[in-house]
Amino acid sequence: MKQCIQSLLKANMEGPYGSEWAAEEKVKRREMVAPEARYIFVHSNANEMTVDDAPSPSPLLGFVHYRFTVEQEITVLYLYEIQLDSSVQGKGLGKFLMHLIELIARKNHMGALVLTVQKANSLAMKFYMSKLRFVISSISPSRVNPLVGVENNYEILCKTFDPDAKAILELQHCHIMKIEWEDYLIL
Repeated sequence: MKQCIQSLLKANMEGPYGSEWAAEEKVKRREMVAPEARYIFVHSNANEMTVDDAPSPSPLLGFVHYRFTVEQEITVLYLYEIQLDSSVQGKGLGKFLMHLIELIARKNHMGALVLTVQKANSLAMKFYMSKLRFVISSISPSRVNPLVGVENNYEILCKTFDPDAKAILELQHCHIMKIEWEDYLIL
């Protein structure tokens, strides 16, 4: 199973990460074995395959890696990974899994669903923001400090479920960072 997960990760993420992939792959391996990591695995059901379905080289068609955590004093479900084999991409499975993750977040009384997406992964950005109505979070580098945030290759997106989470994770501007930055420049 571990090899299938790593192969799927590499196949899907090596491109968007580019030259940073080698270092990022090590980070992801550590994250995936953390005790707080939770998973949903998607396997092929051989009994339901038809002639038109191309068999996947792996019995693992996809997985979701998530955690329950706290961001800015708001309990959130943080989606670390949603990875699908290319044979099932674009067929509604990703959207189904995202709805399932949202349901898990809501049933566990989380204030929001949060995820990180690579800016270079334009299909993922469009999927999350247009189809699933995520927004760039106030904790995303591009919102915390726009001058420095432009240099980061990722955004933190969120979908909030209550007014407190919305006020903090969507609408709040991180003035503390700006004040510290201005103080630093003045010195």
